[in-house]
Amino acid sequence: MTPAVLFDFNGVLVDDEEHHCAALRIALEAEGIELSREVYYAEYLGFDDRRCVVEAFRRAGRTPTAEHLDRLIAAKARVYEELIARDLVLVPGAAEFVRGAAARFRLAVVSGALRREIDLVLERTGLRPYFEAIFAAEDVRRCKPHPEGYLAARATLDRAARLPHGHCVVIEDSLPGLEAARAADMPCVMLSTSHPAAALSAADLVWESFAGHDPAELLPLLDR
Repeated sequence: MTPAVLFDFNGVLVDDEEHHCAALRIALEAEGIELSREVYYAEYLGFDDRRCVVEAFRRAGRTPTAEHLDRLIAAKARVYEELIARDLVLVPGAAEFVRGAAARFRLAVVSGALRREIDLVLERTGLRPYFEAIFAAEDVRRCKPHPEGYLAARATLDRAARLPHGHCVVIEDSLPGLEAARAADMPCVMLSTSHPAAALSAADLVWESFAGHDPAELLPLLDR
């Protein structure tokens, strides 16, 4: 039975948290709502677009209609895609790590990003064939820190080929992502791409990036 690695996407595979921050701020500014970079990283990082917009409106004392919410998410996505088209950078060592991991693990993405954004990046970087499954914002009802995405990913992989409890390891960069992995009872490696390493002490391992790391380092985290 081959174990699995469940990758978060933004800040783990693609170095694009700044793009998401900028795109969200631009979409909100058009509504007269300000969001600082500091607040985004401290309090919004790891949420999907829907929760980000709802939270920003809540703090502004407003409630968007469902139609308005969908328009804002689409506007934010358009800005993000424009930014990523000009400046697509993977996390250092990510491509090499994914290719190496695919030789001994089953791979999946579990992210609060929109599926079209994930597909865009994976196709452009040639990494899409390495991933057996993708769970995007549209595939779950509750975003991280709820464990729904990670539990759904493990269940889907298990249906395709037996994947026992304890045979999944998560790689994350956000605190809600770490909380989701813990709630799913999965070991978690944190990349310090979005938070300082000192804030990630609850993780099983903390890496600055994938550079210099071998997928074999994940094996001791399984079946513990």
